[in-house]
Amino acid sequence: MIREFEASVEVDRPVEEVFAYLADGRNDPEFSPRVLEITKTPDGPTAVGTVFRSTVKDAGVKTSREFRITGLMAPRTIRWSEQSKNLITAEGGYDFEPLPDGRTRVRIFNVLEGHGLGRILLGPALRAARKDAPDFGRRIKAAVERS
Repeated sequence: MIREFEASVEVDRPVEEVFAYLADGRNDPEFSPRVLEITKTPDGPTAVGTVFRSTVKDAGVKTSREFRITGLMAPRTIRWSEQSKNLITAEGGYDFEPLPDGRTRVRIFNVLEGHGLGRILLGPALRAARKDAPDFGRRIKAAVERS
């Protein structure tokens, strides 16, 4: 079973701006309503090893999440891996492609993994994520263009 979902969106901003905005995970609540709060460690620019800790609400349940930046190549790629011990965890990233007229194509993807009971919940969670993926892309576009 393919456990990945993805979305692509074109943003009316230069690739460097889009990369900088999405590299700072503290912006996630602006386009992801499931993120209730988020912090970053350490302070300073995002780099490989930076950790973002968040409280999210999925299907009415609050959980704590911890993501570590595992790859960062400005302004082309960002990769992360979830470090938290939840029923379903994610690993994923952003790919950035500069387009004519100062626009940027952003591809977001996540690979989900179920743990314990999460293996049973993985199918419905993946279907919900795939269904929301186009809207998620549109929310990213709107948030970046507002910033």
